[in-house]
Amino acid sequence: MKLIKIKDNNKAKPFLKWAGGKTQLLETFRQYYPKSLLKGEQFNYIEPFIGGGAVFFDLVQNYNIRHSHLSDINPEIVIVYKTIQKSVESLIEQLTELSEEYKSLNVEQKKHFFYLKRDIYNLERIDFNYIDFSEAWIKRSALLIFLNKTCFNGLFRTNKKGGFNVPHGKYKNPNIVDKNNLLNVSNILQNTDIKIADYSQIIQHIKNNSFIYFDPPYRPLNQTSNFNSYSKMMFDDNEQKRLANFYKQLNNNYSVDLMLSNSDPKNENPNDNFFDELYQGFNIYRIPATRMINSKGNKRGIINELLITN
Repeated sequence: MKLIKIKDNNKAKPFLKWAGGKTQLLETFRQYYPKSLLKGEQFNYIEPFIGGGAVFFDLVQNYNIRHSHLSDINPEIVIVYKTIQKSVESLIEQLTELSEEYKSLNVEQKKHFFYLKRDIYNLERIDFNYIDFSEAWIKRSALLIFLNKTCFNGLFRTNKKGGFNVPHGKYKNPNIVDKNNLLNVSNILQNTDIKIADYSQIIQHIKNNSFIYFDPPYRPLNQTSNFNSYSKMMFDDNEQKRLANFYKQLNNNYSVDLMLSNSDPKNENPNDNFFDELYQGFNIYRIPATRMINSKGNKRGIINELLITN
């Protein structure tokens, strides 16, 4: 197997905290990667719901990935990745300033500072140019990382209007600027296409030996656990069905390796066969995961997640 020689302490890792992040599941996921990938064969990698990017970072640093294409419908996430790719040093400078100012404040001042920055972040999105890279991208990316590292549970969540609405978290010493990791991430992203796009647009990027991983907003297990608003585009059951149809289309029309994650409705209702029926004919695996985003501590813990492959 051809491995990229990177020391563990120099490996790039997710730079955002992310609800449903896959870092804890990577060891399990490796059992389900394409067999030819595991044997060292060269692949192109495509991920159209990039989020925290844990699977991407695992693949490009441990396997023979020739080229990667990352995309997301959420422009806020995409511009952060592109900013790290294009101008990581300036981003680190902005983050350092935010970090030093925040950590110099007392508890109440930190709270006020957080909400001030959150208001600025939300106001600026109204007329923001998400298409043309500029200095504004660097400032906005720094704000997003700052908010992500200092908000409650380190989440990215928006309301129906698209405004970031996570409250302030109470961290004593949040790691707001991880310089070494950001530099490592920038290095990894140099051979990567990054775009704002609906997942259906990945067809134009499919090449021979493509491995495509889908990590869409999860179907909520119940009404109180509805956490799919990482963008103002709601991902309801109709969207889950649309994605499943696209997954089948890829499987039927292209020679590609597919993998998809989602919640397992059977955690709450053993008779809920929504995904079992939707992905009938594919390999459906139930994988234990620890999830910590519930506001009630007694509702956190080990639950099954679905991993679906072709």
